[in-house]
Amino acid sequence: MPHEMKNRLYILFIGILCSLSLFAQNSTSSPSSRFGYGELNDNVPTAYRGMGGVMTGMRLGSVINPSQPASYTVCDSVTFMFDLAGSGMWTRYADTYGQRNRANGNLECVSLQFPIWKQHIAFSAGVLPYTSVGYDFSLSGKEGGYDYTIDYQGEGGITNVYAGLSFNVLNWFAAGANAYYMFGDATNSISLNFDNKNLHGAYMYQNMEVRSFRFRYGAQLFHTFNSGNTSHNVVLGAVFENKQKLRGEFVQYELNTLDSVLVKDNGFELPMYYSVGASYCFNEQLLIAADYSQQLWSEAKYFGVVNQLANRSKYSFGIEYRHNKMSRSYAQRMIWRIGASIQDSYVQYDNRKDFTISAGVGFPMRTSLSLFNLALEYNRRHATTKLVEDNLKLTVNIAVNENWFFKRKL
Repeated sequence: MPHEMKNRLYILFIGILCSLSLFAQNSTSSPSSRFGYGELNDNVPTAYRGMGGVMTGMRLGSVINPSQPASYTVCDSVTFMFDLAGSGMWTRYADTYGQRNRANGNLECVSLQFPIWKQHIAFSAGVLPYTSVGYDFSLSGKEGGYDYTIDYQGEGGITNVYAGLSFNVLNWFAAGANAYYMFGDATNSISLNFDNKNLHGAYMYQNMEVRSFRFRYGAQLFHTFNSGNTSHNVVLGAVFENKQKLRGEFVQYELNTLDSVLVKDNGFELPMYYSVGASYCFNEQLLIAADYSQQLWSEAKYFGVVNQLANRSKYSFGIEYRHNKMSRSYAQRMIWRIGASIQDSYVQYDNRKDFTISAGVGFPMRTSLSLFNLALEYNRRHATTKLVEDNLKLTVNIAVNENWFFKRKL
């Protein structure tokens, strides 16, 4: 490997390690994040966020898709890819107590990808969020003639560091796998206080510390065929994760009873997950894609018991259009995206439905593959608890594609 390229790789890996602390920052202020493990993140690339979150059947040479490990071999034999994304979100919460607004943001992903052996084997690695916990709100009321206030607070989350390999088994079939190291802390606390100082309140504190591994497997069938002056590209994809033990430590402390509970390594599991998807591209201009995924949370242990969480299904659909990627006109080389999705909550008694519509734009940079992507998503969450959340999220991404492995002739 050339000395110059080694230096570049060292700098990137150091940048990824330095970014780990940024993922510890709260990226949500939703009261719903106090349930389960917090707000789940599907780790959808910014380009695909603009298409409703499709990912399983997506195989584009300009996008690192860590959610589908079979897609890494789409990069050519001389290209190094680097992806950095961040987001900002504005949220309005409405319930029987009124309305309130919050704004927050965070780093979404840092990832890289490059070929190991021509277009037969490729590697990807990076840092991705898995869950986020972040809320701070109070409820007041009156019981038995006494006024009281309940304060809810939570923060933290779980982060993934992943590394994956993809293999082109045939010229129309690819398979891949990701290994994840999961780490992080999430805390939740509830305090009950009375206006009457003669009444004693109560306080409960929970902390979950995760240090665990998990694995994901992916496969894609792909084929391009020509008809006259037009081309047709079809991709079918699938992703699978088996049910896995979540290693870590859980501590609960109750001030009013002076009791504490400690659970280590045997009370929590990650669910079986599967996803199927397909995409069709006409003449390298119009791309249509759809996904379906499900997480079987009801079969995974939570506090040592199954059926504490609910199965989570998600349907996604998206469209991308680029008039002519080789045109001299910048407007014709721009990429336009729209999409929509609907998904369930994995919190059993929440019975929440999430509806999302999205739009995105890809701005070509110095080369036709390097892009500056924007994705705007509007999400509405309506739970049976009468809490309604309206989210407007803007994700910004720089996807760099460089010919690092090209051998110059002297």
